[in-house]
This record gives sequence, C-alpha cells and structure tokens, in this order.
Amino acid sequence: MDIGQLNPLRRITDPHYDVDGKTVLITGASQGIGRELATILRRRGASIAIIDIDDTGAQSAAAELGNRSLAIGADVSDREAMAKAVTRTVEHFGRLDVVVANAGVVPEPATLRTMDGRDFDRVIDINLTGVFNTVRPALNHIVATHGHVAVVSSCAAFAPGMGGAPYMISKAGVEQLGRALRVELAGLGATAGVSYLGIIDTAMTRATLDQHEIGRELDSLLPWPLNVRISAGEAARVIADGIGRRAARTVAPTSWEPYALLRGVVNIALDHRLARDPRVAQLLRRLESMR
Repeated sequence: MDIGQLNPLRRITDPHYDVDGKTVLITGASQGIGRELATILRRRGASIAIIDIDDTGAQSAAAELGNRSLAIGADVSDREAMAKAVTRTVEHFGRLDVVVANAGVVPEPATLRTMDGRDFDRVIDINLTGVFNTVRPALNHIVATHGHVAVVSSCAAFAPGMGGAPYMISKAGVEQLGRALRVELAGLGATAGVSYLGIIDTAMTRATLDQHEIGRELDSLLPWPLNVRISAGEAARVIADGIGRRAARTVAPTSWEPYALLRGVVNIALDHRLARDPRVAQLLRRLESMR
C-alpha cells in the first residue's frame, strides 16, 4: 500500500493542484466574478456546479458552459437549501473536490446609527453565514477527495467601514472563517484559502460607488493605488490560480498587498486620520440626512 494513503499530509506537500477531472461548486456564479471563474475552471477541465439565487441566471451560465455543468437555484442564506445543493452536486457528478464561496451583496450606504437592522442582517446572512452554509455541508466530501475550499473575502476587511460597515464586518468574518478552516483541514489532507479582492468593476460596484451620490464621494477619498479597479475576469483568474497552487491567501489587485501586510500599523494611523477628517464627517452627516 502506498504510504500516501496512510498519511494524508503527504498529499498537500505538493502545492500544485490540477482541477482537470475535478468537480467545483461555485456560489454566486450566474454573473460577475463567479461566472468568470466558472468559465476559467471549465476550460481547465473541471465539472462545474453553478449555485445562485437567480435560477434563470444559473441556467443561462450552465448552458454557456455546456456539458459537465450543473445549475442549481439556491439562496446561500438558506442552510437547508445549500445542504441539498451540495448533495445534488455529488449525486450528479459523483464527487466534490473544490468549493468556492463567492456569493455576496453590499448594503445601501448608511451609518450604523441610521441603518435598518434588517439591512444589516441581510448582509451578514448572505456574506458571512452564507459562507458557512456553503462550506459546512461540503467538508466531508472535500476531506474525502483531499480537495480545496476557497472563500472570497475582501480588502474591505482591512479598512474602516464608515457608511458600509455591514459589508466590512462580514468580510472580516469570512477572513477568520477561512483562516480557521485552513488549520482545521491541514491534518486531514485538504486545504483552504482566502481571496482578498479590492475594487472589482462589477454591476454591484457600479451601483454602490458610481451611481450613488455619497458612494462616489466616499470612493473619491481612497488614495492611489487603493482606488485601482480590476475586471471580474482578472479577479477570477487570481482565484483560479490560487486554487491551482492551494494558496492560503490571494490578493487582487496587487496594489492592496502592502496594506494587507502592514495593516496592523497602517490602520492605527488611518483610523486616526479618518476620524478627524472634516470631509469624512461632512459626508457622513449628509448620508444620515438622506435616511
């Protein structure tokens, strides 16, 4: 018997992970980053389960991918529905090797003082609890195939979240979930990684930052290079390549990397500066007046 069968740790000493012939489940995959990622991984030989609350969009994405794709309409905030989605994926393809928890939403800009509690709950339910609901029922399958889990956090997890705190809170939670999972899976021959994404040029971003008056002004406060945007395709390639090397972390765009590495120091100065910036105070007062 190959000793590798007795020692699962041997299976992750080689960081190369080929998705050819593997099954990948991706949430939020009917559009944006998720759809681009599904296309990339399908081209690399993987079978793809497209999970999205928009069943019609999921069906369209699956039709575009062609054979070895499966569309499932499911809400990541619905724990039972996600468990069924994982079961259906395994029944259809016979295995599950990779899970990408990508689905997410942003709240309407508001301060914590003025936002509706239901808006806060919705973001947390989808962005954070939805990641748990996606990953948890898949883990036994991931361990069995010595696979990989990728959770999509955000560079927003590094930054103060004035005017959009639920999003930053949820993505900071996703970071911690991914880090914990990395350690928990290591002794079982499986891996997990966190993808930190900056500003991605998607419909969600444009609606939040470009088409909202206060969003545009908050966006203008970001200094270069933190205001650099990349396409959904570029972000998807970073995630796909991270899966291919079982990366513990990936950051895109790379202009966020210094902040990611130095945030413990940078955030002390940044919080101090933003709390005393009259432009920020004025914007937040205007934002509260709109509620």
